[in-house]
Amino acid sequence: MKELSVNSAYKTLTMLEGTKINSPSQMASVFDIAKDTVLFLVLSCYYILESLFWTLVPNAIRPMKSLKSDVVLVTGGGGGVGRHLALKLARLGAKVVVWDISKEGLQKTCAAVIDEGYEIASYVVDLADRSAVYLAAEKVKREVGKVDVLINNAGTVFGETLLDLSDNAIETTYKVNILSHYWTVKAFLPEMINTGKGHIVTVGSVAGLLGTYRCTDYSATKFATVGFHESLFTELRAHGHNTIHATLVCPYYINTGMFDGVTPRLMPMLEPDYVAETMIDSIRKNEVNCIMPGSVRYLLPLKCLLPAKMCWDLMHRVMKGPQSMMEFKGKPKAVTQ
Repeated sequence: MKELSVNSAYKTLTMLEGTKINSPSQMASVFDIAKDTVLFLVLSCYYILESLFWTLVPNAIRPMKSLKSDVVLVTGGGGGVGRHLALKLARLGAKVVVWDISKEGLQKTCAAVIDEGYEIASYVVDLADRSAVYLAAEKVKREVGKVDVLINNAGTVFGETLLDLSDNAIETTYKVNILSHYWTVKAFLPEMINTGKGHIVTVGSVAGLLGTYRCTDYSATKFATVGFHESLFTELRAHGHNTIHATLVCPYYINTGMFDGVTPRLMPMLEPDYVAETMIDSIRKNEVNCIMPGSVRYLLPLKCLLPAKMCWDLMHRVMKGPQSMMEFKGKPKAVTQ
């Protein structure tokens, strides 16, 4: 019995010794973690101060990258924010290329740009068709040149509750709002990497940060754009492609007709001209995230910090989010943002 007790004690001591950090490799690992943590904290102070500084500096006096002679491709350029982007980019000297499923919309955008004395190239492209996207991309490379800035702006919304959405509507929303991002980025990113210059702009939505009534398809695809952007940004940085920039744009409701009938309670809809201007400023500053209006970013942590019932009361009673969508007219077909 005594011998058994001694053996048990020996085994226990052996197990405890195995948990001690006494090997050089384990000590080195702990040291590396401590060193990296201290370095992170020091750099964090710098990053916070840098961010505060640039936030306070007006755009008029801060360095902004030039887009002159850059080829900038805007999907969903047949109307709404896309048309405003095309005009503003042309005024900055960019070579603008617009894609849209609407030939009539493209003609109006081109006419607006040409009337101001600028050049523009347009292509009728169904973004829900992967093959059409790849074919159009090759055509742009041949006829215009390497794309320097890709703005995935096109979007569609049907505005129905889940049980009223047709299967085709759900699939179309996914194809246009998120899957097309994969095809366009895969088409143009390799040349950006080869030249060491490029910028990918992913247009999401505040509805991709907070689930929205009558938008189970739209919100889900916009949540996906956030994940797409963050993962792509991680891949670019991890592989050392620091000169290839990525910007995520998440605007609130925009007054383009896309959300016709919606009546927000606390904040008015954003005007497309303002959204386009803010988006271009964000691109020229190489910002990683652009949320409009900026005040929305302070509300986002609440959904994780507050009790679920409190969040619902805030949304339903104070913000009246679901109620604001009750009169949403929706669209029977794709509408560009």
